[in-house]
Amino acid sequence: MTLNKKLFLASSSELAADRQKFEVFINRKNKEWVSRGVFLELVGWEDFLDAVSKTRLQDEYNQAIRDCDIFVMLFSTKVGPYTEEEFDTAFGQFKATGKPFIFTYFKDASISSGTAARADLTSLWAFQDKLKALGHFQTAYKDSDGLKLHFSQQLDKLAAGGFIEFKREQGATNALAGDSYQATLNGPGAIAQGAGATAVGAGGVFVGGKNTGSIKTGMQSHTNTGGGAHIGGSVHTGGGDFVGRYQIKNALSQRDLEALLAPVLAAVAQQAPGGKQGEAVQQVQELKAELAKGEQADDGKLGKIVDGLVAMVPGAIGAVVSAFASPLLAGVAGPVTEYVLGKLQGE
Repeated sequence: MTLNKKLFLASSSELAADRQKFEVFINRKNKEWVSRGVFLELVGWEDFLDAVSKTRLQDEYNQAIRDCDIFVMLFSTKVGPYTEEEFDTAFGQFKATGKPFIFTYFKDASISSGTAARADLTSLWAFQDKLKALGHFQTAYKDSDGLKLHFSQQLDKLAAGGFIEFKREQGATNALAGDSYQATLNGPGAIAQGAGATAVGAGGVFVGGKNTGSIKTGMQSHTNTGGGAHIGGSVHTGGGDFVGRYQIKNALSQRDLEALLAPVLAAVAQQAPGGKQGEAVQQVQELKAELAKGEQADDGKLGKIVDGLVAMVPGAIGAVVSAFASPLLAGVAGPVTEYVLGKLQGE
């Protein structure tokens, strides 16, 4: 199954050449990624029919922006009212839902003071002032090669953060349907079966995939648990949960954490001030490490990390608050962290 991620590209007509080269870049990226289960669907105004609509055609563009996962804006010597409206739509949707991820690229081109229109330059400066007020930082580029290089790096960071998840390649040694394995253990030790299985010690068992039969870990006994689970040996869950009658969850899996913090990493990658990105990413990693402790996390330390992170990257406030609003983090944030989050939501 292919994971489809929608990317909306907004810009004025003056950057038509850069738009075309960006589209070629996305097509080439898709050739690389589609075999790995990911497809980037590029959406732009060119994809809409100039037909009579019950609403403004721009309203249809705006709805497409609300439905997209990534929003990319290119601007240079001016920012037209419709392009600015598209940015406002994307930013409003991000504040409400945590997506789309927003990337704004400013082409730093030479301008002739004799031919530049006052209205165009005024719109450019006003928009740049708006970005600063929102705590959102533009990325400058000189040519299309610089644009493609930077955005490719951002896509790689989104993938590393778990926002873009590639399907796992199946090895040639995987069992076919109906295949079975048998192993015999002579003496103390452990047995691991199946691709990627792990031996966990005498009498223990690691299940690397789905098990539909019985597992014997030593001497058999029968215990009535009333619907719960009785463990005669050791069980390694590979970072997941063991569920008997009731689910007991003490810590989050790495996969859960990566998915929760992917928007935070993306906000840091896009909006951290120059020279601060590395430090901000390190704080996100510290946040992830503390959250991984689940209910054993140090509340004071969590609050301090969150406060320091958003002070360094104000544009990440929405992503941080959204992450802690997840049910997965219920019970992790204590009074100190809740106080910090409440303060952020009031700003």
